[in-house]
Amino acid sequence: MADSAQVAPPKRRLNNAFQNLMSLHWWMALAYLVLFVGGTFMAQLPREVSFRSGFYDFHKSIGILTIGLLLGRVLLLFRVWWRKYSRRLPKLSAHWWRVFLLHSSLYVFMIVVPVTGVFLSNSVRPNNVKFFGIVVPDLFPQNAEMVDLGRGLHFWFSYSFLVFVIAHAIDQWKVVRALWRRWTGFWNKSSSSNSKTALK
Repeated sequence: MADSAQVAPPKRRLNNAFQNLMSLHWWMALAYLVLFVGGTFMAQLPREVSFRSGFYDFHKSIGILTIGLLLGRVLLLFRVWWRKYSRRLPKLSAHWWRVFLLHSSLYVFMIVVPVTGVFLSNSVRPNNVKFFGIVVPDLFPQNAEMVDLGRGLHFWFSYSFLVFVIAHAIDQWKVVRALWRRWTGFWNKSSSSNSKTALK
């Protein structure tokens, strides 16, 4: 009994760290969905549209937010890995390497996409990136010659990231399907409840 009591707390701490990691996973997934959909939409906006500038500022703010969330996520990931692999090293199978390389690529894109966006904005003019109204110090110098390069890098890294996200979704298809069933079940239940309320 004493041994069981000593083992239980680390297991709970590991579960808490993993739950926090998964929570960050879904918040970041939502943030990147907003970035991709919003970025695709705003790129089509004519310059004379009044809310275009505000839309760009919001896009940049979410981009900065994802960088902050990513830093917290990496720290949590190392914590989970340490507790998991300090006791027993993983079996370096072909499957493990495939998953490891896919996830590593996703983490690279998660930082490269917003950073190339900052590079593009800084190249256009100084103090061009704000976090919900707060000016973010420039990471790159203003350079008009780098604008096209920054635009190209941000565009191609974003769409490459989307390809890897799709590959990740396919790799985790069982999880995606379970979440879809849960969401559609909740939606159908909610719709049914609203219909009954309206009939009353």
